Amino acid sequence: MKEELKVYDVKMQKTVDVVVSDFASVRAGRANASVLDKIAVDYYGSPTPINQVAAISSPDPRSLMIQPWDATLLKAIEKAIQTSDLGINPQNDGRVIRLGFPQLTEERRRDLTKQVKKYGENGKVAVRNIRRDAMDKFKAMQKKSEITEDELKELEKELQDMTDKRCKQIDELTAKKETPGLRIRRTPATG
Repeated sequence: MKEELKVYDVKMQKTVDVVVSDFASVRAGRANASVLDKIAVDYYGSPTPINQVAAISSPDPRSLMIQPWDATLLKAIEKAIQTSDLGINPQNDGRVIRLGFPQLTEERRRDLTKQVKKYGENGKVAVRNIRRDAMDKFKAMQKKSEITEDELKELEKELQDMTDKRCKQIDELTAKKETPGLRIRRTPATG
């Protein structure tokens, strides 16, 4: 029966990984190439992440430089950045695109904090939805007499413990991201 729970634990961990990825896309005061991760450019009719069609570097702490491998993509990359919610106007010099990251204002910092909280809350809702789906499946199994009522109670307890663990993990990640100066690094999935 533990194998049944393992599937849902893996799904919950993937949800936490998505939250970490969402946090990485939140623009803070320093230039970070991961803010471009969710921006796709139309490349031969297919939406493709910028980092797959260009070299991205950070010549200084407040700027990013994007050099596409195909110069014809400059306009498409520029347009994709302008239409994103990044809030930075790209500078295209005909060979590379430069993004300048201004110092964060207090208002922008508050907006980013709200965005981080929203990502964290969405992650916790997703974890709870996984719990709900698992419980529906286990209750159906109990109705079909595939598991006993005692086994259902045990599964329910273990599932709730997993849910609490992942929600706590998301809360901790959210608190770290809200603290100025801290960065969340992507880590391999842990159990």
